[in-house]
Amino acid sequence: MKEIGEKLKEARESIGVSIEEVAEDLKLRPSQIENIEAGNTDAFKDVFYLKYFIRDYAKYLGLDKEDLIDEFNEYLFDYTSRLSLDDIKAAKKKKKENKKIKSPYTMEKKNRTSIIMFTVYAVIVILIILIVYLIISLNHEDDDDFVEGTIITESR
Repeated sequence: MKEIGEKLKEARESIGVSIEEVAEDLKLRPSQIENIEAGNTDAFKDVFYLKYFIRDYAKYLGLDKEDLIDEFNEYLFDYTSRLSLDDIKAAKKKKKENKKIKSPYTMEKKNRTSIIMFTVYAVIVILIILIVYLIISLNHEDDDDFVEGTIITESR
């Protein structure tokens, strides 16, 4: 990355343009231009924005932007291939932690669905018990009528 920064700095100095002029024309901060020329990738939150800054800066200076982008892509490949799995896992964990919004309006509603399901099951069980009770009680009344009917027929 430092080689890319040095090429950009040499081209800028050869045409006599100041960092402030470049920053104003590209709508960047002067510190961003200085960090690009120094090869300081840590100053940028996202390396993909850095890629576009380098492309625009090279185009502004009249350099072959494709060559510099290819160099940057090679640097990026080398940089990312050196990351350990632990670093990648830590970054994913950090990303997940940042996504969680703690607000009563955005809380997950898993508990609510379990309460609803419990209520539905309870109502079904109560209905089954009532149906069984009605069937048994109706059968019991039929048995009582049958017994009464037999008594009446015997007394004749």
